[in-house]
Amino acid sequence: CMTAKDLKNALLQEAVQGKLVPQIASEGNARDLLEEIRKEKLSHGLDFANAKSGKRKSKKETALAGSNPCDITEEEIPFEIPENWCWCRLGDVIDVRDGTHDTPAYIKSGYPLITSKDFRGDHFDFSKTKYISKQDYDLINQRSKVEVGDILFSMIGGNIGNKIIITTENYFEMAIKNVALFKNNNNVYNVYLFYVLEYYTKAFQNYAVGGAQTFVSLNFIRNYPFPLPPLAEQKRIVAAIEKFMPLIEEYGKKETQLKAINEKIGTLTKKAILQEAVQGKLVPQIAAEGNAKDLQEEIRKERLSHGLDFANAKSGKKKSKKETALAGSNPCDITEEEIPFEIPENWCWCRLGEICNEIKRGKSPKYADKSNYLAFAQKCNVKIGGIDLGLALYLDEKSITRYSETDNLVQGDIVINSTGGGTMGRVGLYETKVPAGIKGVYPDSHVTVIRSIGNINQHYLYYVLKLNQPVLEKCGTGSTNQTELKPAVLADFVIPLPPLVEQKRIVDAIEKLLPLCEKLGEK
Repeated sequence: CMTAKDLKNALLQEAVQGKLVPQIASEGNARDLLEEIRKEKLSHGLDFANAKSGKRKSKKETALAGSNPCDITEEEIPFEIPENWCWCRLGDVIDVRDGTHDTPAYIKSGYPLITSKDFRGDHFDFSKTKYISKQDYDLINQRSKVEVGDILFSMIGGNIGNKIIITTENYFEMAIKNVALFKNNNNVYNVYLFYVLEYYTKAFQNYAVGGAQTFVSLNFIRNYPFPLPPLAEQKRIVAAIEKFMPLIEEYGKKETQLKAINEKIGTLTKKAILQEAVQGKLVPQIAAEGNAKDLQEEIRKERLSHGLDFANAKSGKKKSKKETALAGSNPCDITEEEIPFEIPENWCWCRLGEICNEIKRGKSPKYADKSNYLAFAQKCNVKIGGIDLGLALYLDEKSITRYSETDNLVQGDIVINSTGGGTMGRVGLYETKVPAGIKGVYPDSHVTVIRSIGNINQHYLYYVLKLNQPVLEKCGTGSTNQTELKPAVLADFVIPLPPLVEQKRIVDAIEKLLPLCEKLGEK
């Protein structure tokens, strides 16, 4: 299915290739138009070959001007055009200038200095515009005065290709910098030029050079091949484009609305899948897979053998011998009010701390410019999902002695952001390839690591917590400015527990269905 952007590009492609409207012999030939432009330029001492630089020709050079003033090679021609059209360079038919190269003194009010950052679609955004004096304005306008009918074209940065036709509605006395100025003339219809530039935008962006701040040079723009139709046909092409453009814009609005609906459906479907999963409705229960209560008892005995009990799971404190001996038949101690929904008979409720080896906050890191260790921060647990170690900072190797061997993140760990407005409670699954040369990745003090025991499927636990992320985001304690999600609160969180084999079947079912949600727009 074509997008609105695809349709617009297809329309412009038909237009610039001469396929949108029929050619009419009585409208003449673009070569005659080009010859008129050439003679006019030569009468002013300018030629086609030097159009890109604006240099004047000597009298001898003017006399020797050949029959192919555009000098465009076959390799430069991107597509075929009708016989009554011709190829030329933008600088051959349009006076293309740029603004000041200097940085004039800025003042509080005066004449706006329009730069690439001031372009917003078909209008100017003055929120960051700077102003200059009349003296600087007059100096700049000696080379690049902006008038009604001209086109301004952004040459630099992320706005390359943004353009605005100057009309009476948006005209004001302005100076320009890092902006190309296409001067309006009687030989090229400025709206046709605007649509050709629109079609060329991607090519200009691809050719942009530079480091952090890319740009398109004025010389490149002037020298770029331009498909020139007869003037009357230029106007017919524009009329045809503007007949279809409102339909494409309306299509784009519907497309945006549909995308929003699909994203919402994808999100709701994902939530519904996870909700069905944790309620035991996604896959059938199989009696031969046993009962989660037996699994829970195994876990309890293993924990008690290490001197840990269920009631103190959230703090990880050891029980006294007397407390251990008095452990009751309801080690989870979950009240009816805490149970949010019904689960199958062969499942049971437990607390997160009862089924984990660790629920542990990281340490405050000491950073270094370069090392073999990384500090895992909140931003590494990215909003759109997944883990990005490219956002981690290096950890000072001298501080590694502060960490125990188990502090190092291992594949399958669940990471939860413990602090921060807008990030607290975010759940991630650490299944990330560690960069070459990195010996360890350690969570900082704003991240809590959950590491389950062997009888729990870590992916199942991740999906349970991911479903409950909106709940965890609201479980912070402390002052308004410094709320935190403490390990004790996480350890006390109530979890629906299926038998181990069913956990795996649930995970398999989820991971077959979630890609369908992503196709609907969930990212």
